[in-house]
Amino acid sequence: MTLPLITADQAATLVRDGAVLIDIRSAAEYRNRHIPNSLNHTVDELSADKMPDDGVVIFLCQSGMRTRTNANKLAAAAQNAKAHYILEGGIDSWQKQGLPVEVRANAPLELQRQVQIAVGTLVILGVVLGTWLNPAWYILSAFVGAGLLVAGLTGFCGLARLLMLAPWNRV
Repeated sequence: MTLPLITADQAATLVRDGAVLIDIRSAAEYRNRHIPNSLNHTVDELSADKMPDDGVVIFLCQSGMRTRTNANKLAAAAQNAKAHYILEGGIDSWQKQGLPVEVRANAPLELQRQVQIAVGTLVILGVVLGTWLNPAWYILSAFVGAGLLVAGLTGFCGLARLLMLAPWNRV
């Protein structure tokens, strides 16, 4: 089942008329930036009892990708709603339209971006050190590549877990 897409302006109009915004991003993402008065329920937390009965529900995420990917689960959770939609472009499009967004002033980069920066740095470091100092340093790049493969296959990213413990990522 696909949910209809609506623009940020259409969603803002529906919200003024009483529609409920449901942000399906993680609690940390929501804490760092969210639309005022939106509710935060990840896809795994969603159920019909958490949805308003007989109202309009608008689901959103960062860019719209997660909501489209999980459209069937979202529609099932909002089965009692009068209407349900996906905010096209997510909170990014909402913010680009100049609509209100609450942003935590000292919010760290998103965890995914932190992982990408760390992985890129380690791969480049392994190649540079392997070229200039000792070929044994190439093992660092291979180790990081193996970690990415494991993360992709299993959904577990050890580097992300490690970065979550960093002081700048603690609440």
